[in-house]
Amino acid sequence: MRTIFAAAALSLILPAAGHTQSSLPLLPMPASVTPQNGFFTVAGAGIAVVDDGSLAAAGRLRSLVERTGGPDLALTRTGRIRFARDPAIKGAEAYRLVVTPTSATISASTDAGLFYGAETLWQLIAASKDGRIAAVTIDDTPAFAWRGVMLDSARHFQPPAYIMALIDRMAMAKLNTLHWHLTDDQAWRIEIDRYPKLTEVGAWRQPAGAAGVDAAGNPVRYGGFYTKAEIRDIVAYATQHHITIVPEIEMPGHATAPIAAYPTLASTSNPPTAPSHDWGILPNLYNADDATFTFLKHVLDEVMALFPGRYIHVGGDEAVKGQWKANPAIQAKITALGLKDENALQGWFTARIGAYLAKHDRKLIGWDEILDGAVPADATVMSWRGIDGAITAARAGHDTVLSPAPTLYFNYRQSVSPDEPGGPGELVDWRKLYAFDPAPAALTPAERKHILGLQGNLWTEHLSTTAYADRMMWPRAAILADMAWSSAPRDWDGLSDRLVAAFGRWQRMGLAYNVTPLVPLARFAGRGDAIEVVLDQPAGIGTVRVTTDGSAPTATSSAYTVPLKLAYGTIVRAQSFAGDVALGDEMRWAVTPDVLRTRAAAEMDLCSNAIPLRLEDDGVTDGVRRIHWVDIMKPCWIWKDAPLDGATRITAEVGQMPFNFAIGDDIKHITHEAPATPAGEFKVRRDSCDGPVIATVPLTAALASAGVTTVSGSIAPQPGTHDLCLTFAQTGIDPYWVLDRLTLGAPE
Repeated sequence: MRTIFAAAALSLILPAAGHTQSSLPLLPMPASVTPQNGFFTVAGAGIAVVDDGSLAAAGRLRSLVERTGGPDLALTRTGRIRFARDPAIKGAEAYRLVVTPTSATISASTDAGLFYGAETLWQLIAASKDGRIAAVTIDDTPAFAWRGVMLDSARHFQPPAYIMALIDRMAMAKLNTLHWHLTDDQAWRIEIDRYPKLTEVGAWRQPAGAAGVDAAGNPVRYGGFYTKAEIRDIVAYATQHHITIVPEIEMPGHATAPIAAYPTLASTSNPPTAPSHDWGILPNLYNADDATFTFLKHVLDEVMALFPGRYIHVGGDEAVKGQWKANPAIQAKITALGLKDENALQGWFTARIGAYLAKHDRKLIGWDEILDGAVPADATVMSWRGIDGAITAARAGHDTVLSPAPTLYFNYRQSVSPDEPGGPGELVDWRKLYAFDPAPAALTPAERKHILGLQGNLWTEHLSTTAYADRMMWPRAAILADMAWSSAPRDWDGLSDRLVAAFGRWQRMGLAYNVTPLVPLARFAGRGDAIEVVLDQPAGIGTVRVTTDGSAPTATSSAYTVPLKLAYGTIVRAQSFAGDVALGDEMRWAVTPDVLRTRAAAEMDLCSNAIPLRLEDDGVTDGVRRIHWVDIMKPCWIWKDAPLDGATRITAEVGQMPFNFAIGDDIKHITHEAPATPAGEFKVRRDSCDGPVIATVPLTAALASAGVTTVSGSIAPQPGTHDLCLTFAQTGIDPYWVLDRLTLGAPE
């Protein structure tokens, strides 16, 4: 079990002699903090309210305090915690919190301001060790109006209860926008009365590979959709939490699911008959005839009836134009409209949709590809291909939201740990995220005013469960919330302390987050009769404490500072601590020759980094679908400095998966060595990938396995340490073989 001892995190409570802004256990950090003298006792204080808006904020405060183990705060006219209306406080989300020895007063001119003030007071109360909070005056308002996250529910369906839990948690961090990705090639998730096949057909698919059949060999129907009643409940819940939901209906690309439901929407004479189970960029585009626009307008009518927010997201990204180029009717349309090319047609397409939305007092927002054509002057651009789209948009007078990949993409891995969930291989750790600059130097101050804010995107192609989604979303969404709310200079050490306080709150509330970057990692190297152990904690928060006598590490154990040289038989135990707060799991290693002779593929280098991914296996191994580390363009791994002395046998744990990646013509560049047998072989080369083959292991025994299979064979004796290049010889890409772990051993 991953453990965070939250109570100790309360050491961040304001010291008796006053406090600084950075010492406050608040996330996000307020705009202005002024310390005062004395302390306010929370127990028995009660809450006084003035109207419905303050009643809602009071209810939020009361609930959060209770959920983090605090005292019951009864509603009473004589309450010493007070909510007050103050029209002098300017700003739709601004508030003032004044804590004195006798009272705590939250003032704002809006319901949102009162609500956010309640969130801040809760965090102070949650950090209290003795039921008191230090006197303070906080004047607060956000740096950016758009503080959002995007959840991809198209690739994998999350239950309505999960969406509400996400909204609740976003509100704790003062995030105010949920961009909900509801349609894509893999599914259509929103119920549309006029077009029932969108969910009857478009909400379901058969997964690729072993996950797509049950134990009896029957196809698995995988998916789900949100009914209108469920969406209304979710929207109402979001409104109560001062969060706007921006629905996304993708067009003209990423349209496989709706085209499968209604083939007349297609731009090809051979449209798909089911949503896709492939990941990547599929070629299916809506056609551009009037019937398609009638369909889209009818869909948008029902979408607008469900979502009252001003923005409707229309996607617009990755619309490859092959089908439009090959379609005579589309080409005739381009000519008739006097357009230059297919990109211009997409601009015309988007502008037509934008005009329809404008008639209904809604505003179009789309990914930065919409800038490739003429779009409505008031269209908002979400910049994901770096920040160039935002710069172009702002210079052209468009409002823009910064959401650049990979920095603000929450599906990228957060650490080099083999325990990370699936996703793209590029590393975006917490420091890299926090270092993102939301004020591009290329823009003038006037142009920067077009930047509405920041958004983190969670794409779920490789995140099949809500548990994985939570780990990838948190704490990164909270870090982004701090970046989008606070205008204070970045301070990683201060943020680290405030994250530890947040971990404590989340732990008491039973809220999941990714502790993997907090868990120590170990590397081992042989040095004569001893082994050198190098420890590291990816997040760089707190101190790694270590023991070598078999005892459990504590907050007073020795701090790891330099590599350890240990005799064989030593037990190393390590855990991260921030003060007396334990962060994440304790790790334990037995120092034996085995730690040198086995290596997970996730700990190896890839031979190339064209499309590096952490991929969830389609088959189960010991009840778990393992996560594999591979460049799908070149399945090849390098074990550096492998100890070969005495090794005469290798044992490889290998998995086979379907190749369900839509990569276009790039698939032609995936090549393999020709196999000697029909099933193929696992091959080991010495020193380089052009070096001599020192082991060849047939894969026949693994062919019938849906998960990971152990295969073994002999290895030619080799002295010393050598780099090993590990590959597969096979006739094609299906099955797609991957290495999970390799062990060097003596004869059986």
